[in-house]
Amino acid sequence: MARTYDDPCGLARALNLVGDRWAMLVVRELLLGPKRFAQLRRGLPGASQSMLTSRLTELEEAGVLRRVYFGPPTGAWAYELTQRGRELEPALLELARWGSRAELATTAELSVDALALAMRTTFDAPAAAGLQARWALILDGDPLACEIAGGALRITRGPAGAPDATVETSAAAWRSLIFAGAPLDGSVTVSGDRDLVQRLVTLFPRPAPHAA
Repeated sequence: MARTYDDPCGLARALNLVGDRWAMLVVRELLLGPKRFAQLRRGLPGASQSMLTSRLTELEEAGVLRRVYFGPPTGAWAYELTQRGRELEPALLELARWGSRAELATTAELSVDALALAMRTTFDAPAAAGLQARWALILDGDPLACEIAGGALRITRGPAGAPDATVETSAAAWRSLIFAGAPLDGSVTVSGDRDLVQRLVTLFPRPAPHAA
């Protein structure tokens, strides 16, 4: 990278690799699995094509991600995190948890992957004690498998095998459901166990803001 911190501290060395604008958000968009360039653009609408291309190149050179080719029927190149990139996940989760209590200065909507991250960082494990279930979440057409077992939440990209309930809606509507207490109305299609969906949306308490 062109600019680096002249500092041997491990934190400075990490920021040399992932501290530039959009870098960690690219990692966020790949946590649930590979994405094509167009999908990354959709998840990061504020990043220009040239900026995103630059960040992807830099992160590939740093060994954080790699390009992969998917054969038929997809027949397209995509980006995925390497093992080194996946090692950023705990730090990214803690940063997201810390940042969720900061003053909100935007009305922009969350991407599907950002919303999945928000679910992971706000999940109320004690409130889910004894719950074991699987949900298929289809948000803006993107399928996610959501599973709770042993007081832990797991979210992966792709279809959920034999879900107890399926929810299909927009990312914005799902965000309103879990963080603003919006009702399950006509903007949300539910099949399967509706009571389990009602239980799920109560497990993500909105973080209290940091005191000024």
